[in-house]
Amino acid sequence: MTTRVKICGLSTSETVEAAIGAGADYLGFNFIARSSRYVSCETASALAADMPSTVAKVALTLDADNETLDAVVAALNPDILQLHGAETPARLVELKSRYGLPLMKAIGISEPGDPESADIYRDSADLLLFDAKPPKSMAGALPGGNGLVFDWSLIAGHRPGMPWMLSGGLNAENVGEAIRITGAEAVDVSSGVETAPGRKSPELIEAFIKAAQAT
Repeated sequence: MTTRVKICGLSTSETVEAAIGAGADYLGFNFIARSSRYVSCETASALAADMPSTVAKVALTLDADNETLDAVVAALNPDILQLHGAETPARLVELKSRYGLPLMKAIGISEPGDPESADIYRDSADLLLFDAKPPKSMAGALPGGNGLVFDWSLIAGHRPGMPWMLSGGLNAENVGEAIRITGAEAVDVSSGVETAPGRKSPELIEAFIKAAQAT
């Protein structure tokens, strides 16, 4: 089975086109205001306007309130809501009822017990994203997109009982090894296809997708 690929944090038409042309399965648009990859609702709507239906639109949010999510959903008409904060299972149930959309819940990984922390979302999430948890020394860091790699052996053989995706410091050079160790059937990248924070490279996007799909 070909590994599915998500390119996250896209902000220009050039990189959206590059990701689609290279065969990405998911495109992520970042609605976290303090992120270098943030896009407004208006920008995201324009970027996604001509996306083929075969590529899923993912709205990345962080503990967003209903007013913010209403605007995001109206502008992007996403296929998936990605929740990267401290959202509880009860909050996911509320959002599923409100929007009727599949929900991706990010789970930070840095210690052996972290993968099991996803178990509480078994009845509320549709998809999990295992990402690197930033260390406490990174004060003020966002919960993802930091270019950090976690110990992949922590999730080797772990099967959460629902679809899941691997993230955290992936790039064209290490994604093949990451897939082999974890058994991931889908991978997510942001900083690993950038030349600077928030600045995606069409060439790096193409190289990443090629490497991931070759594994």
